[in-house]
Amino acid sequence: MRIDWDFPAPRAGIWGGIDKFIGPGATKVEKALQLYPPLLFSAGVIAIALINQFDWSVWQYLAIALMSVDMVGGAITNATSAAKRWYFRAGETFRSHMSFVALHLMQIVLFSWAFLGFDIGWIIGVYTFLLATSALILKTPLYLQRPVAASLFVLALLLSFYVFEAALHLEWFLPILFFKILISHVLREEPYQPE
Repeated sequence: MRIDWDFPAPRAGIWGGIDKFIGPGATKVEKALQLYPPLLFSAGVIAIALINQFDWSVWQYLAIALMSVDMVGGAITNATSAAKRWYFRAGETFRSHMSFVALHLMQIVLFSWAFLGFDIGWIIGVYTFLLATSALILKTPLYLQRPVAASLFVLALLLSFYVFEAALHLEWFLPILFFKILISHVLREEPYQPE
């Protein structure tokens, strides 16, 4: 096992777009981990909802199917060595990382619209916390980033369970969102590569 910050150039065409999303040079195992667990998680959520006859519309089923794949897939993808090499490559800045974090307003708004009656206060609270904690981790000296990220994630769990409203049957949404961003994405870690 070795630390390897070098990555191949992204491929051309649609495959290059995927490379820029998951990190060029992802191993077969990394790709399998990015694909199958999110699909299984989403299928599990949908199956549980159907078996228990949750009072969801077709649009809510579609929204949660897509968001669950995105949340779980993102949590796994951003933790891979391929993604760490790509997202922490030379030239990536604080602004680059915060732009990625900022894009998650879409998921927060969609979730609130679909399951919380479009609660503007919830959207502002969750989004502000996500941006502030991400910025704090990114600005923390590297040797302290892991414990700071862990501390902020524990705080995020507390807020997820006791402060931010949780949609019935979807209590997992915020913890996975916070894990995806605070632990998997903004936390810089060494990209290990098999020999």
